[in-house]
Amino acid sequence: MMDIKEIQKFLPHRYPFLLVDRIIDIEPGVKAVGIKNVTINEGFFQGHFPGHPIMPGVLIIEALAQVAGILAFRPGANVGKSVYFMSIEKAKFRKPVVPGDQLRLEVNILQHRGNVWKFSGNAVVEEKVVAEAEFTAMVTDEEI
Repeated sequence: MMDIKEIQKFLPHRYPFLLVDRIIDIEPGVKAVGIKNVTINEGFFQGHFPGHPIMPGVLIIEALAQVAGILAFRPGANVGKSVYFMSIEKAKFRKPVVPGDQLRLEVNILQHRGNVWKFSGNAVVEEKVVAEAEFTAMVTDEEI
């Protein structure tokens, strides 16, 4: 398990773009599960469907990618490097995510070759998949 302070040691993101509150399960090289508590205080709710706040789907995918980043930055590997999206595939949004929801962010490694990683992810609220995607990322020493 990792709390927010531990997550910040691995991910370069900070408010308002750090979208993972906790890692509750991790099997290095295989999978990780993170938690995002969605609150009305999120900055994006001010402009995204005012009066009917819905978490933007791209931010749900970003939250999944941040959990994937924890897998890529597992202790002792890739520290000090950067991870960049290469592709997002098979993205589906099944149900709106609203304030008060708790996102369970489930990520599995599909493939890892050299500095390229392919992941699958599901975002779950109350045992129902609300979003899913496959995405590819590259780990690099350089800023692109």
